[in-house]
Amino acid sequence: MEQPQFNKRIFWDVNFEQLDYEKRASFIIERVFVRGDVPDIRNCRRYYGDEKIREVLTNAKWLPLKTVYLACAVLNNKLTDYRCYITAQSTPEHWTY
Repeated sequence: MEQPQFNKRIFWDVNFEQLDYEKRASFIIERVFVRGDVPDIRNCRRYYGDEKIREVLTNAKWLPLKTVYLACAVLNNKLTDYRCYITAQSTPEHWTY
């Protein structure tokens, strides 16, 4: 299958031309869902498939809450399926006075 065409701005801090789409799949999927736009996410879903994306995102150690909500909507699953969401709930932030 042909490699997806992502916007280079998503991978501003790495050598974009040398990305290994198989070995670095978790990094790429997480980065696309955090920083990508709708066409990037569509390309990611076409290339990796929803099962691989679900596996990566539900096991991610950390994702912004808005990314978790987006993933829930796109993949049709629950917040409690995400490791990072459960971890965040068990370690609440400090109160600001």
